[in-house]
Amino acid sequence: MINFLKKHMFDKYRLDKDFGKNPEETVSPEEEVAVNEDELFCQAEFDEKKSEIIAAPRYSYWKSVWKTFVGSKMNIAVSILVIFIVAFSFIYPSFSNYDPMDAPYINDASRKYLAPSAEHIFGTDDIGNEVFDVVWEGARNSLIVSLAATAIDMIVGIIVGAIWGFSKKMDKWMIEIYNVISNVPFLLIAMILSYILGNGFGPLIFTMTVTDWIFVAYFIRTQVMIIRDREYNLASKCLGTSTWTMVTKNILPYLISVIMTYISRQVPALISYEVFLSYMGLGLGMQYASLGRTISNYTSYMRGYPHLFWIPVSILAIISISLYIVGQKLADAADPRTHR
Repeated sequence: MINFLKKHMFDKYRLDKDFGKNPEETVSPEEEVAVNEDELFCQAEFDEKKSEIIAAPRYSYWKSVWKTFVGSKMNIAVSILVIFIVAFSFIYPSFSNYDPMDAPYINDASRKYLAPSAEHIFGTDDIGNEVFDVVWEGARNSLIVSLAATAIDMIVGIIVGAIWGFSKKMDKWMIEIYNVISNVPFLLIAMILSYILGNGFGPLIFTMTVTDWIFVAYFIRTQVMIIRDREYNLASKCLGTSTWTMVTKNILPYLISVIMTYISRQVPALISYEVFLSYMGLGLGMQYASLGRTISNYTSYMRGYPHLFWIPVSILAIISISLYIVGQKLADAADPRTHR
């Protein structure tokens, strides 16, 4: 076998040496003899540092997430739309000086029920207010409530759900609490808390999150239970790793795409909750504008002045759908299986 390898390497050496020469030129016997084993075989040097170098390119999770997300033109377009809507909702009401408690044009019949035009972009309502001002004031307050409620639900739900799914002792009594809360109608709880706490941002956010966090926790608990008994978690437990470290280092990083998917559904859902509660008179109250209250006030004008109803409904649909699409695309990008 050794002799065969030597002959093979010698033949390769002759081909390399003859490459580029004229066909008449050949390797002389003296040159063949000059080739010794030192030229064909040499001792490889051992370098401990080089032996640990990985040949594969360096992988950065968040960099790969960003590349995957921005790799689609649709993702970029929808993200720009979401950023514009959210920014406009928060910036424009500061300059409009709209106050839902005031009716500055109530005695000016010439400004009532004007159709959308260049001067009145969304038209005017029954008391002469600009619908454009009313809609964006309501969009800002609805976004504040939904984003704050989503943040509370996700923070509390993820922490409790991760520990709940990992701790078998905690699972026994938490599952009973979940069964009780999940069987109580949300509208009943919202009505009771609204009458007790009153209206406003704080009471509404508390009403929307007082029970909703446990559904997030149950979802995370189910996902944690799927991966908690894998080999690396069992090995970490045998080595004495604390429960908190195992949850935060071994489990939650694998659930980023799942959490992003849940958030993409949670934000539009909570916007819908706010709209529904405001429509039922249990929302922010008369002193604040919201999309739910705006739609509720303009429902009676759906036939005679349809623009009063369909404009806020359309803005609500655009906000909800665009937020959902961006959340879903971020969830897809957060999945390592989609990375190149």
